[in-house]
Amino acid sequence: MIPSSKYRFIFFSILILSCLLCSNSAFAGKTRTPGTQRPYVIKNHTYYPLPTASGYVESGIASWYGRDFHGRLTSNGEKYNMHDITAAHKLLPMHTMLLVQNKENGKKIVVRVNDRGPFIQGRIIDLSYGAAKKLGLVNSGTARVTITALGEVQNKKSGENIVFKAQADLRSGEYYVQIGAFLQKYNALELQDKFSKANHKAIIRKAQVNGKLFYRVHVYVGRTLNNARRSEKALLSKGYRGAFIIAL
Repeated sequence: MIPSSKYRFIFFSILILSCLLCSNSAFAGKTRTPGTQRPYVIKNHTYYPLPTASGYVESGIASWYGRDFHGRLTSNGEKYNMHDITAAHKLLPMHTMLLVQNKENGKKIVVRVNDRGPFIQGRIIDLSYGAAKKLGLVNSGTARVTITALGEVQNKKSGENIVFKAQADLRSGEYYVQIGAFLQKYNALELQDKFSKANHKAIIRKAQVNGKLFYRVHVYVGRTLNNARRSEKALLSKGYRGAFIIAL
C-alpha cells in the first residue's frame, strides 16, 4: 500500500523510468536494415538485395541511362549525375565498387553502385552516361560485359584506398529461383508438389503486391551464385518464363 500522494508520485515515476530503460535496451539490441537492402517489388517481381558483394562476378548485357534521369534521385537518395562514373544494379549493396570490362573492345572501368536496375530481362547493369562513354558503348546502347565486385583496404601510410579483387565465389546465404507466382494457392501447391516429387526442395512464400495476395513458389538451388545462375538458365529453357534468382 502506498501511504501518501507524495510516495505514489515517486513510485509511479520509478515505474515509468524502468519501463523506458527496458524498452531502450530492447531497441538497442536490434539493428535496422537499410532501406536499400530490403526486398522490393518491380513489375510483380520481388528482388532480394544481397547482404554482401564479396566474390560477385557476372557476365551479361550492360546498358546505360542519361539525360532523361539527370538530376533525379537515385535509389540511395543521391542526385543522379549522368557524367559521374556510377551504375545501377538490381541486387548488389549500395556503394559496391565494380570493375566493368567491355568484352567487345577490352576497355575497363571501375564504377560505384548507387541505384537499382535495369529491370529488363537479360541486362545485368545500367551504367551512367559517363561510364558508358569511357567503355565505348554509348553509340551501340548495349554491350556484353563482365562485372567483378571489388573490395577496399586503406593504405595506413597514405590514407588512400586500394582496390583489390574479391574472393572467387559468393557464399552469403541460400539461393532460390522463383518459378511461379499465383493468386490461387492450389496452383502454387500443385507446382510445389511437382518439384517435390522430383526431389527438389520447393517452398511457398506469401507476398502482398498492389493489395493482392500472391503465393510464390521458390526452388532451392544451392549456396553459390554460380549454381543459382545455372539453375535459373535451365529453368528458363524449360519454359518457366520470368524465373529469377533470390538470395536469403
